[in-house]
Amino acid sequence: MDVIVQKYGGSSLSTLAKIDALAEAIAKREAGAERLVLVVSAMGNTTDELLKMAHTLSPRPPEREVDMLLTTGEQVSIALMAIALAKHGADAISFTGGQVGIRTSEHHTKARIESVSADRILPHLQERRIVIVAGFQGVAEDDSLTTLGRGGSDITAMALAVALKAKRLEKYTDREGVYTADPRIHPQARTIPRLSYQEMLEMSHTGAKILHPRAVFFAWKFGVPILVRESMGEGSGTLIEEMEENVEQAIIRGVTHDASVAKITVYDVPDVPGIASTIFEELAKREIGVDMIVQSNTEEATNDISFTIKRADVGSTVEALNALQMKGAKVHADPEVARVSLVGLGIKTETAVASKMFRALADRGINIQMIATSDVKISCVISEVQVKDAVQAVCKTFGL
Repeated sequence: MDVIVQKYGGSSLSTLAKIDALAEAIAKREAGAERLVLVVSAMGNTTDELLKMAHTLSPRPPEREVDMLLTTGEQVSIALMAIALAKHGADAISFTGGQVGIRTSEHHTKARIESVSADRILPHLQERRIVIVAGFQGVAEDDSLTTLGRGGSDITAMALAVALKAKRLEKYTDREGVYTADPRIHPQARTIPRLSYQEMLEMSHTGAKILHPRAVFFAWKFGVPILVRESMGEGSGTLIEEMEENVEQAIIRGVTHDASVAKITVYDVPDVPGIASTIFEELAKREIGVDMIVQSNTEEATNDISFTIKRADVGSTVEALNALQMKGAKVHADPEVARVSLVGLGIKTETAVASKMFRALADRGINIQMIATSDVKISCVISEVQVKDAVQAVCKTFGL
């Protein structure tokens, strides 16, 4: 039994007309040999609207109750999709994340999936029924509802694809596939036919909004191909799968940017063993993710440590660092930065790539504040107001 998991985002479900059109197309496809599992997000901007309600009532609403509120968005979508499919002659049934056995940690608003059961879904697939599952949600050990954080429906879809041993995951969006850059900033950007898991993982981490990084990691770990396509389009999209990475010449895939980051610098940190671990252990306790890290020595037996975080975590990060009471240390937060990254196989082995990227930025008068590299990525932190210039400059240099 070939199982295909399809994931539909909020933009593809933003109106009843869109849901109806999708249901009609899905019902026609269901006549084939494949068994379909649909994972859907909340309609349009529903999640943002629900969050706005919560924060209108309280500046700091209890996270458990926020999860209770946000999970309703996906429940509306699954019911409407099932109703629309029935209208078009398809046998379909909808489930919440908890009903199909998605168990998570107890970290409300940012839970992690701990286990998934296929037992509730398989009998329906064997009866040729389309199964529709609410993305973004699960249940904790105490049966309280949880959500997986922004983009969590991608994680739901991939977790189900793994549990069901799916042939592939199909991610449907309002774009034709994965682009060489954000077309809103660089209109000449084009779709990329194929990407490796590692390339897509780096693009997701560095700002591409197509797939959640955790979903790509699961795909890589378990060898599940991902096809990214436009919801109602006829293009071939972008296929993400295992690819040969032992290349002598760099293959430049694309440029990503992320304007949701902030730079934290801790000045005059005592130069003693264990101080870095103390800092980052404290942030880890608070579930604060850290990305680029740079440490520089001074002549006064102190260090300056800079790192990037999500802009939403600035307040809690500064609070955590001040609570450590490091003697003489000063904490500075700069939320007006952004990260621009060049992604592609073999970048690390091609020495000219970095110099060409840095020259492209320099020629536009763009100062680089931090640099980080990996086998398939070069990232630079710059001023947020220069993001558009930076993306266009690097795309032009590398023919993207």
